[in-house]
Amino acid sequence: MSSKVRQSPTTPAGQGKGAGLAALEQGANLFQGTAPLKDFDVYGVGFHPAMDDPQMQMEAHHYCRVVNDDFIQCVLFDGNTREANLIGIEYIVSEALYRTLPEQERSYWHPHNFEILSGQLVAPGLPDVAEKAFMKRLLNSYGKTWHTWHTGRHDGDPGHPLPMGDPMLMWSFNRDGECDPSLEQNREEAMGLDTVKTRGERQSFVSEAHPQESVNRMRDQFTGTSPIPGVVDVEDA
Repeated sequence: MSSKVRQSPTTPAGQGKGAGLAALEQGANLFQGTAPLKDFDVYGVGFHPAMDDPQMQMEAHHYCRVVNDDFIQCVLFDGNTREANLIGIEYIVSEALYRTLPEQERSYWHPHNFEILSGQLVAPGLPDVAEKAFMKRLLNSYGKTWHTWHTGRHDGDPGHPLPMGDPMLMWSFNRDGECDPSLEQNREEAMGLDTVKTRGERQSFVSEAHPQESVNRMRDQFTGTSPIPGVVDVEDA
């Protein structure tokens, strides 16, 4: 997998760093710890559409801490450099933990099987064996994702210079043709990915993919889409 640099599409509003801020940063580096950020070192990148506005689609760079076998928490950025903007959070639970959630709470959690089986979700920089093992671990899991900042898209769609409005509940794509092709192509070329090859390598997972809830939740908001093997809504199973 490639680990190429992916710059943020937006520079935040505001002036440059003055001497006072530089001194603060130096002091923080010397005397303050960053313990809560330790172990947010598992990196993955995928795409998120907004639940209430499916045409609002973003590339999301996940930096995650594996808390235990059933729970992962991630901070989301719009790139993978030091200048990347913090755009949201995602919590990931196993199928077993998802089943313990109240019915109303489940409506906030999106299924992950399409992201994995389609090759959309990748972990750049990991050796192939480790990347495949990580994706297999995520199979049948669910995510709860909130974006607080639409910084725009890497294909030129403009965003906001600062976080604006309410947090947005984000969702997963669950069929071919839902994600804007220009978004996929831009990432493919910039990061040196081969999604077709990745998808092929993950077909061994199909037999282990379970029907998931909410696969059909955004189906009627897209046209010209098609399902892929292994991605099935429980209501159709």
